[in-house]
Amino acid sequence: MKHTIPRALDIVYLACMWIAGLSIVVMSLIIPMGVFARYVLGFGAQWPEPIAILLMVVFTFLGGAVAYRAGSHIAVAMLTDRLPKPLQGLCGKAVDVLMLITSLFMLVYGAKLCLETMNQTLTALPWLPVGYTYMPVPLGGLVTLLFVLEKLAFGPQTMRPVVIFEHLTEEQGA
Repeated sequence: MKHTIPRALDIVYLACMWIAGLSIVVMSLIIPMGVFARYVLGFGAQWPEPIAILLMVVFTFLGGAVAYRAGSHIAVAMLTDRLPKPLQGLCGKAVDVLMLITSLFMLVYGAKLCLETMNQTLTALPWLPVGYTYMPVPLGGLVTLLFVLEKLAFGPQTMRPVVIFEHLTEEQGA
């Protein structure tokens, strides 16, 4: 049981990483296409900008969860690095508790936001309910919550093979 949960979360981690990565790739294709249509072809499509913004939201919230699990999120360590080791550990636990609270907030209030805006539509995308555009917020909150609980229960997962990229390049001799 102890290893089943981290292995299951490895799958969630990889899925979030792929979704976030594909979001950036598609966004990087959509934006130039919108610029090309507007300035070269002479007509401006309404859909590229809202789709690109939606993809950025997906990247932000799912990519943030991935970064948390990998331990690669932005951290200001100037103060904590100068603290004694016991206080550094206490600060780390405080960060985990604050991340727990933040992810719960995102999950609960993000879900409420999605439900309350399901009857609204975007002008540029009338087929897409606004509630779906907010869906990355509670999903990112849920995934981050799972990763925080995993860290609290099993410790940091930054050295798991699925998280470390360098082990692939070293094994292949690159």
